[in-house]
Amino acid sequence: MFGIMDKIKPRIKAAATSEAACGLHCIKANNITVRKGRQLIIDKINLHIHCGKITVLIGRNGAGKSTLIKAILGEIKHEGSIEFTDLRNRTVENLSIGYVPQYINLGKNTPMSVYDLFASYISNAPAFMYKSKKIYQRVKEQLAIFDAEDLIDKRACDLSGGELQRLLLSIAVTPIPNLLLLDEPVSGIDRNGRQLFYQNIAKLKSNYDLAMIIVSHDFDFVRKYADHVILLDKVIVKEGTPEEVLSSEDFQMVFG
Repeated sequence: MFGIMDKIKPRIKAAATSEAACGLHCIKANNITVRKGRQLIIDKINLHIHCGKITVLIGRNGAGKSTLIKAILGEIKHEGSIEFTDLRNRTVENLSIGYVPQYINLGKNTPMSVYDLFASYISNAPAFMYKSKKIYQRVKEQLAIFDAEDLIDKRACDLSGGELQRLLLSIAVTPIPNLLLLDEPVSGIDRNGRQLFYQNIAKLKSNYDLAMIIVSHDFDFVRKYADHVILLDKVIVKEGTPEEVLSSEDFQMVFG
């Protein structure tokens, strides 16, 4: 269970702010390349992302979308560099990253509650030994950001797909990171759960100083919420606004 927490908690290297999006922070990925033996998985990927913006990665299976996410997280060996710049004073700073994976494995009948799971991340004390009123209130407040405070006493293994994603999202933004990565976050979630999830993404975009990179196959979501779309097939095939990418010949060649 605690291995799961290591995968979903933010990679915090510097304190992040919870101020509304300012657009004055910039994340650059320069020539990100991943090889497996002689095989080229992704090649010279360049990203330029500002806080308050949603960038969506699309592409066929095996195009390198999840590989790029793992490279940004530092989970796999890669070439290239990633920089986080404060444009107000032109300084390069450490980058903090939150992550919501596509899947996590919660065993059936695992007794750990949502509170236990969340508290084990934000507190050094073993959550199962006693329930701290202070930590309980903090967990509840973080869950409330995504209308999930009523889940706090539920067993984590009993959560629906949509409820689990709201929990993971709450953990990933505690504290608010500079960059939030989401790898197909609504896979296996019903229509109502997807709609609530997208509303929560819009809430993050409006109210917090962070950038988001989302892997998605939901083109309705792309049209409605994305600021920038990248069509990936080991290299960046096409990028631009949702309209520019989804109406392009490149898109039709991949998904037509």
